[in-house]
Amino acid sequence: MAEYREEADSMGIVRVPASAYYGSQTQRARDNFPISGLLMPIPLIRALALIKQCAAETNRELGLLASEPAGAIIEAAREVVDGRHDDQFVVDVFQTGSGTSTNMNMNEVIASRANEILTGKRGGRKPLHPNDHVNLGQSSNDAIPTAIHMAALIEFDRKLIPGLGSLERSLSRKAEAFGDIRKIGRTHLQDAVPLTLGQEFSGYARQVALSIKRVQAVFPRLAELALGGTAVGTGINTHPEFARRTIEKISAATGISFSEAENHFEAQGARDAALEASGMLKTAAAAMAKIANDIRWLASGPRCGIGEIILPPLQPGSSIMPGKVNPVIAESVLQAAAQIAGNDTAILIGAQSGSFELNVMIPLIAHNLLESIGLLASSAANFAAKCIDGIEANREACEGYVERSLALVTGFVPHIGYDRAAALAKKALESGRTVRQVAREERVLPDEQIEEILGPEGKKVDRLNG
Repeated sequence: MAEYREEADSMGIVRVPASAYYGSQTQRARDNFPISGLLMPIPLIRALALIKQCAAETNRELGLLASEPAGAIIEAAREVVDGRHDDQFVVDVFQTGSGTSTNMNMNEVIASRANEILTGKRGGRKPLHPNDHVNLGQSSNDAIPTAIHMAALIEFDRKLIPGLGSLERSLSRKAEAFGDIRKIGRTHLQDAVPLTLGQEFSGYARQVALSIKRVQAVFPRLAELALGGTAVGTGINTHPEFARRTIEKISAATGISFSEAENHFEAQGARDAALEASGMLKTAAAAMAKIANDIRWLASGPRCGIGEIILPPLQPGSSIMPGKVNPVIAESVLQAAAQIAGNDTAILIGAQSGSFELNVMIPLIAHNLLESIGLLASSAANFAAKCIDGIEANREACEGYVERSLALVTGFVPHIGYDRAAALAKKALESGRTVRQVAREERVLPDEQIEEILGPEGKKVDRLNG
């Protein structure tokens, strides 16, 4: 087989690798955009292929494609959906702002493979043409926005919600397991009144549960698909039944209820739903970062930090300090959250860059949105499995901090007043004794009432200095 073959398009002849399914327009895009080496996300590629598959089925039903050519397109598109041709999608993310190069990459791969199915010869534009047959009833301007919404919802449904769900369940289990472990609260990084370790973890679990609800709240907007608007939203060159029928097939294939956009001009001119979805991802990432940061501080030590919880040891933490073990999973969550926040800023800039009937930063939005979904999904699942599930409570440290905290005087305020309680705390601090000890010595209240207010006396922790 020759190393290259020649492919023709409206601008002339282009040499394409003989083994490639893509054709001249894809090769031109490869040559024109040697920008980042980042390729369009595979979830978007497979969503776009599903559009082509369902579109061919619809066009066959409408009598716009003969049975045999439609069947070849459907078979070729299904192969792409199944991941058999991932290496054929070679256009850089930083390309034409509509994603036309990626749409044509898809059209050419499917047409080339369909021609191979029909004739045994790869490539070319006969008998099936990438524009006239594979792209029939579509435009890049409605197909790529449709693929973004589809890919995002599919990834939400199959990866993100399960990942966040596993983290929420893991945190809830720890909240229950730690329900009887009294510990000191902290506000402004200073001692505050006590709570239980279980209550602290219940707050984390609720953060993740609300993150799930926030993500799910955007589903109705993402479920609206731009397909059917073609070039500018008017639906030129497409059958009036095309969008409805094709979207019904997409819904059946994915198990997700998609619908035709209520207004095609909004659906193509703006990328507001993608921005909204990114905002929910950023909020969820911020919640996970807060949890991860707390976890690593609570586990700090093991002898000179807070040390109220013990993390599962996963790997050596230092190349120079033997025996050191670091909170590596929490640190990975923090980095993923930072990336998601950065992605959201890029999506914001991209979403506000719509000009009249078309946004021209669609590939950037697609890349960043789908990367954020993947990062959040995998980080949440990994955080649960490799960190939260293995956390153990250091009961002695938790109870020891409570016993030595000056914030315990807060319970005396209703009985002796704020100023007298403050004086009690000051004396305990200056003398190095506990609030309990000073309260007994000062006889501020009967011993029985002091014990009722302060609770059971915690064990002394040797490493806590007086």
